[in-house]
Amino acid sequence: MNYTKIAGTGRYLPEKILTNFDLEKMVDTSDEWIRTRTGVERRHCVAPEQTTSDMCVEAARIAMEEAGVGPADIDMVFVGTTSPDLIFPNCATLVQHRLGIPACPAIGMEAACTSFIYALATADKYIKAGESKCALVIGAECITKLVDWSDRNTCVLFGDGAGAVIVKASDEPGIIATHLGADGQYKELLYYPVGASKELHKAGTDEASIMMTGNEVFKVAVKTLGNVALEVLEKAGVAQEELDWLIPHQANIRIIQATAKRLGLPMEKVILTVQDHGNTSAASVPMALDVGRRDGRVKPGQLVLMEAFGGGFTWGSVLMRV
Repeated sequence: MNYTKIAGTGRYLPEKILTNFDLEKMVDTSDEWIRTRTGVERRHCVAPEQTTSDMCVEAARIAMEEAGVGPADIDMVFVGTTSPDLIFPNCATLVQHRLGIPACPAIGMEAACTSFIYALATADKYIKAGESKCALVIGAECITKLVDWSDRNTCVLFGDGAGAVIVKASDEPGIIATHLGADGQYKELLYYPVGASKELHKAGTDEASIMMTGNEVFKVAVKTLGNVALEVLEKAGVAQEELDWLIPHQANIRIIQATAKRLGLPMEKVILTVQDHGNTSAASVPMALDVGRRDGRVKPGQLVLMEAFGGGFTWGSVLMRV
């Protein structure tokens, strides 16, 4: 059978860095409060003229170069994001065109912070079915454009960025198992109140911003992320102690610590970027994977578990050999 193997990774972060000390001047908060409750110390923010597809293209080029593939080698494009450039065409088509990738399926995935995991799991199925040989999968967000910068409970959390992977069909084990889920009953706990068919006139005004009930989101996230990790391990027949690395969605240090504890993993086996990137939503997992691979911690052949949780609620995990 075909396996799905990651052949290259890349990431892009905007130039502007916003520190906790900068936020102290903008809202009633402090560096100590933000760090102890979220783990965030700084985050990157897009320039006003930058778009999600701009960041996708930069991250994709790096991943393509590492994988040794050109535009003509790619036969599917997936972009997971909750902050696309346009309502339509979808962001994947914009990225496909800008990279010069010939006509092929270009699919936008919207599952909030889980969008990249959803996209990667879908690409894996196409490759294992023999319908794709080389896919570009990206998670990217301009989420700071959706934030109310006067709301100290949410504005301290988020940052922008893009992470990309090239996945190929391989004879060697790569992605071993995936697990996806969602439960719409939690919609009111974390959402954005504007869409194409609902109150679009509010878009771009102070009336529209991320709405979050933080304490309740935390409770559900901790329980769900632990479950989704254990479920994918059970599906694969892999024991927790076999894991080399956990690469979680970088939402909140306390959620990450609770998940690692449930898996019996020391924090030394967790790739952490939340301190430098904040919560970059769909971009956080692929960017953390790229960080771990490029600094030499995540090595070929190691067993890695990636997982995410997002508004909806949505959740997902991917277990793989790097």
